[in-house]
Amino acid sequence: QMQLIESGGGLVQAGASLRVSCAASGLTLTIRAMAWFRQVPGKEREFVAGITWTGSMRYYTDSVKGRFTISRDNAENTVYLQMNNLKPEDTAVYYCAAARPRLPVNANSARNADNYDYWGQGTQVTVSS
Repeated sequence: QMQLIESGGGLVQAGASLRVSCAASGLTLTIRAMAWFRQVPGKEREFVAGITWTGSMRYYTDSVKGRFTISRDNAENTVYLQMNNLKPEDTAVYYCAAARPRLPVNANSARNADNYDYWGQGTQVTVSS
């Protein structure tokens, strides 16, 4: 069964750091663009960060630039989102997503949820003030 499994969420205070991970099972991530999205109740799912399948380009939503870093470890078939200087408005369920193999993405297409075929179950990140 092909699935993405997120981990590493939790409850932290504002200003703290957290790293969430996305591991694949039955699915090779090395040739897939990857992304992190987040969602709060009552709102649409929001793009947070994306990385091309080569790892050469990374994209971020404006609100997390300079604080979050997306990375991938192809040997471990895992994608990470390092979140620093967390703010209460970062509170959400964070989902990782995998695009179809070798799909080239750019700054616009990386933000489109329709380009991603597989989604994890989500991990809750809560930032208290």
